Amino acid sequence: MSKNAHFKVDPKLATLLGEDYRSTELALKELVDNAYDADSENVKINLPEPFSGDPIIIADDGTGMTEKEIREEYLRVANSRFSRKGERTRGKKRIVKGRKGIGKFAGLLIAEVMQIASVARGIKTTLTISKSALMQADYDLSNINLPIETEKVDTDQSGTTITLAGINDNLPFPNGTRLRQLLISEFGKIEDFALIVNGSVIDVQDIPGQTFEETVSLPKAGTIHAKFTISDQRKVLKKSGLVIRVKGRIIGEPMLFGLEKSEVIPEKLMKRVMGEIIADGLEDDVTGDWGAIIESSEMFQEIKNYIKPKLEESFKETYDTEVKMASAKLKKRVTKGLAKLPLYRRELAKKSLEKVMLRFFGESDDKIATVISVVLGAFEKDDYDLVTNKIEKSKNKSTPTFIKSFVQFGEVDTAIMTRQAQSRLSFIEEFDGLINNKGATELQINSALQNNLWLLGVEFHLSCTNDTLKQVVNDYLDRKYEERAGRKKPGIFLLKDYKKDFTLVEVKRPGHPIRRADESKVLAHRDDLMLLFPKNKIDILLIGDRIKENTKLNLGENSKFISYEELVSNAKSQTKWLNESLVYGNSY
Repeated sequence: MSKNAHFKVDPKLATLLGEDYRSTELALKELVDNAYDADSENVKINLPEPFSGDPIIIADDGTGMTEKEIREEYLRVANSRFSRKGERTRGKKRIVKGRKGIGKFAGLLIAEVMQIASVARGIKTTLTISKSALMQADYDLSNINLPIETEKVDTDQSGTTITLAGINDNLPFPNGTRLRQLLISEFGKIEDFALIVNGSVIDVQDIPGQTFEETVSLPKAGTIHAKFTISDQRKVLKKSGLVIRVKGRIIGEPMLFGLEKSEVIPEKLMKRVMGEIIADGLEDDVTGDWGAIIESSEMFQEIKNYIKPKLEESFKETYDTEVKMASAKLKKRVTKGLAKLPLYRRELAKKSLEKVMLRFFGESDDKIATVISVVLGAFEKDDYDLVTNKIEKSKNKSTPTFIKSFVQFGEVDTAIMTRQAQSRLSFIEEFDGLINNKGATELQINSALQNNLWLLGVEFHLSCTNDTLKQVVNDYLDRKYEERAGRKKPGIFLLKDYKKDFTLVEVKRPGHPIRRADESKVLAHRDDLMLLFPKNKIDILLIGDRIKENTKLNLGENSKFISYEELVSNAKSQTKWLNESLVYGNSY
């Protein structure tokens, strides 16, 4: 039976064709949304070859529509299903997607004619909408005659088929790959909803990115098939996580197997994974309503223990790859910024930058670059910068202001020294543990002392070593021991004080009693080095466990031996005194 139908225009809409879609694929997704809202279990989309003249067909097996529903509801423009029937569908209780009421006409964006053929209760109703007719009506939609036909069909099945004919060649033809990616990102692994594009069911492998797939037999759970993809696109997926499928049914919600609590995997990255684990062996461990897996299931625990490290490894590989790519772009900026920092602050700055990359993972390169600049800028400055800048700025101001800036410098200096003294006390405890370790080597202790000269006592506070002195000593030892195979090089280094005099420091390993032979060796080293510095005096500081019983050393004037015990005791006493003086000095 052929008749006419008319749009029922809601006053909220000025024009049907005013709806804007960023792509033809998005327009087709709107039609899939309607199929989803109709409780379809299968939606088949056929995209013909471009310029073939063949139509695009979207067919679903949903509830379909009667002639009355098409006239009274479908053709009511801007009257959403959500407003008519609530936020969930009648049969499957799905959350309704079609909320605007005009997405059902999205096909007219790319086609001249949209034909809707819907079967419900044994009646097939076919409606034809012409885009040209809409344009000619000058937007007076209520007066347009829309051909509508009904006929009886010999089937108890229902559903709707939309045919889009006369494809607009001026628009980009829908791309099958992009459409599949869009649909899997939107619908993910939804129970009882299969999407087929050109005869092939969309799957997680349609998501561009790294895919993991494996079939394995576990001792308790039996054979499982795991497949997931981490999207290489920065936008998160609406159905992220892995679902468990048992006997074809999805059980519960997508999950991350405890990785959501990870402190080393960015949250945004975890929202880019989608996949499923087929585990039919869990059938007896599923709750009666098939809504969840029994918590005490040993088989499920076995699956989790197997999948979790696989998923974690994939996350880390993706994270490392993307961070390296981002770091490569920002490497010049980071390298330049780190070079401005003192050596002792660079390692901490690097760790802070790693945290920044983790925290801002997935953000734009410009945003990350800005944050990196802020972090490096903070490390460039310390507490002294603030007060020295104040002194500089107050030069030409009133005397009280100028003097106040000097006072503030002293306060900052005292605060820093207090922190330093407290940190040094902790360091001394650790150093004490090192020298009491019989396995510690001369070179290890030598390295610790070279970089912490304050341990040697107040008389060495104005002494230092540098790269030149280190190279001199290394060259000397190389020449001295090049022909002595198997002989260990001694732990020695040179210090230079403000008067340009030198001290040769030699360290002996813990547990080794100092003998006359050790005295002879250090004197020989001193004599050899004096040939390199003929105008300078070189004193000796010999450090070791203890002097062997009945042994007297004669290292020369201004030279001495100090035991590890005395070294630590003096350093601890001096640092404690300094700390107490700084903390309690104002109360005296």
